Amino acid sequence: MSTVRWGILSTARHGEKTMLPAFRQARETEVVAIASRDVERARAYAQQHGIPVSYGSYEALLDDPNIDAIYIPLPNNMHKEWAIKAAQAGKHVLCEKPIALNATEAEEMVAAFAEAGRVLAETFQWRHHPQAHAVRELIEDGTIGEVRFIDAGFSFLIAREDDIRLDPALGGGSLYDVGCYPVSLARFMVQDEPLAVTAQAHWTERGVDDRMAATLEFPNGVLAHINCGFSLPLRRYYEVVGSLGSLYVNRAYNPIGDRSSEIVRYGDDRMMIETVQLEPANSYTLMVEDFNRAVTGEAPPRFPAEDAVKNMRVIDALYRSAREGGTVEVAR
Repeated sequence: MSTVRWGILSTARHGEKTMLPAFRQARETEVVAIASRDVERARAYAQQHGIPVSYGSYEALLDDPNIDAIYIPLPNNMHKEWAIKAAQAGKHVLCEKPIALNATEAEEMVAAFAEAGRVLAETFQWRHHPQAHAVRELIEDGTIGEVRFIDAGFSFLIAREDDIRLDPALGGGSLYDVGCYPVSLARFMVQDEPLAVTAQAHWTERGVDDRMAATLEFPNGVLAHINCGFSLPLRRYYEVVGSLGSLYVNRAYNPIGDRSSEIVRYGDDRMMIETVQLEPANSYTLMVEDFNRAVTGEAPPRFPAEDAVKNMRVIDALYRSAREGGTVEVAR
C-alpha cells in the first residue's frame, strides 16, 4: 500500500487529541498539511505538531495537489459543505460524526463522492476496535441466546456555556454529539435497521437537547433503549441482553489504546460467568488504516458512507419524536 497523504481541515481540539496520534501510528500515513481560517493559528499548530505545510484558508488546503485525503473535524453544520467541496477537489474524506445534520444532507454527500469517484466515511472509530467485533461474534455464536434487548448510553457534563455543542446554529445537541454512538451501536449489534422510534428530550433555553432517552424498535421484536446527555455524568456503556444471558461493556465507544478492554458475560440469573480480556488497540489508528486501504484500492471501507445515511435516518426520526411526540417510523 502506498502512503496516503492527509490534510486536516481545522485545528479543532478533538483532532489534536485523538486523530493526530492515530495518524502518526497508522501505517503508510503522512499528515502533510493543516488549515485554519486564522493563518497564524494554522502556522503555530503546524510548528507545534511537525506538520510541513499550513494554510490560512480551507480552500487553499483543498487546492493542494499533494494531498490525497482530508480529515474534517469542523462543527456539524459545516460537514456537508466542506466534504462536498473536498470531493469536487478530488479528495477523499473522513468526516467527523454525525456526518451531516440530517439524512438528506448525508445522501447529497454520498452522491457527490460517488460522482467524484472518491471515498467518504464517518468517524465511528469504536466499530474498528476488536472489542466491538468480539461482542458480535459472541452474539453470533449463540452465547447469550436470542438477542431481545439492548441498553446503551453515552453522556458527559458540559460546564462551559459557550461550548459549540450547545449552539443550535452549529448543529449542537447531545443526540448529534454522543447519542449517535448508541444509535450506531444498536444497529451494529442487531445487524438491521429499526422500524420505528420513540424519544423524549430535555431542551435548553437555546433549543438544544442536553439529554435524551429513546426506544428503537427493530424487526423480530428486538428493542433498544438508548440515552445520551451533556447534563449527566460520564457514562459510555452498553449491554446486549439475550434469552440466555447478556454481554456488558463499560468503556464502549472509546477504549483506550494503551489499556486492555473487557467484555463481561452474565448468565440468565445475572451471575457473572466470565470476563473476556482483549489486548490494547487504538481504534482511531485502525479506522485510519481501514480508510487508507479504501483510498489506495486495496479493500473497500469496512463501513461505507451509506451506513452513515442510515444512521442519520434514525437520528432524524428520534428528533421528530422528541419534538412532536409519539412513535415515528424510520425512513427506509
